[in-house]
Amino acid sequence: MNRNEATKRFHDDGALADLIDESQPVELPTPDTDVPMVSRSVRLPLETYERVRAAADARGIGVTTLMRQWIEAGLAELDDSATVSLADVRRALAALSRPTAA
Repeated sequence: MNRNEATKRFHDDGALADLIDESQPVELPTPDTDVPMVSRSVRLPLETYERVRAAADARGIGVTTLMRQWIEAGLAELDDSATVSLADVRRALAALSRPTAA
């Protein structure tokens, strides 16, 4: 049964319970965290979104996960109590040790 048929049936005879009984069970995705999450919409320019998606793909993670990591890192900078990943420290040190063009 498609959406239009279901809507017509609902309005014609009000048999919502029958309609639900006829439907197939659906597997819901398993949450990737035990922490309750809040969904928010963010509008991004297409080019920015594509860059974020490419960065997430390169890391083998989802776009939402990468955005959450970036937000958490930005907030951590505000409170001076966060830990820094060893990879970030190494990148910063490598950038400092490179000779600059004069």
